[in-house]
Amino acid sequence: MPTTVPFSDNAQAEGKHLSDRASGRTVPGVPAWARRAAAAVVWVSLPSAVWRLAAVLGVPLGLGQSEYDAMLLPGWGLLVLPLLSLAQEGLAWLTLGLVRPWGEVWPRWLPYLGGRPVPVRAAVIPAAFGTLACSVYGVLFVWTTLHAQMDITPWGNRLLTACYLPVTAWGPLLGVVTVHYYRRRTRG
Repeated sequence: MPTTVPFSDNAQAEGKHLSDRASGRTVPGVPAWARRAAAAVVWVSLPSAVWRLAAVLGVPLGLGQSEYDAMLLPGWGLLVLPLLSLAQEGLAWLTLGLVRPWGEVWPRWLPYLGGRPVPVRAAVIPAAFGTLACSVYGVLFVWTTLHAQMDITPWGNRLLTACYLPVTAWGPLLGVVTVHYYRRRTRG
């Protein structure tokens, strides 16, 4: 069983393996609020991903047939919706890299980059675009929910809202974690 060692900038020179450093611990200097905000991103994106998987599996969600037709179920939606859920959770999981060692040192299995420090811009620029995209999505979700005429039962609408409303927090949470990552990595 590998031993867990604290992350350090000279870990590669000390011969410590990335898997030892990336054991799930946060980087020293990361406050609890940043760690919690990064973890919250994974949790706020999960209900909507589960809702889509439930739709694919045929779980009754209070939707009319026209809504299933719009999601291409049955049909391509059987492939697209699970892939969308996996992509969403994968992107949410990347937020953890802003507070964990694997967000500061490239994983060893990556050719050429493995074991090298992650340039701050390589993490901050995509995270900033993600913040913008998730924030815009959140605003559009609220607008659409308030103005859409869906073929859905009242309980189905409450379930849909309960599963998708948490996603509106993704943008702001990612934003504060990104700003913290930038400040922590660039301070002197």
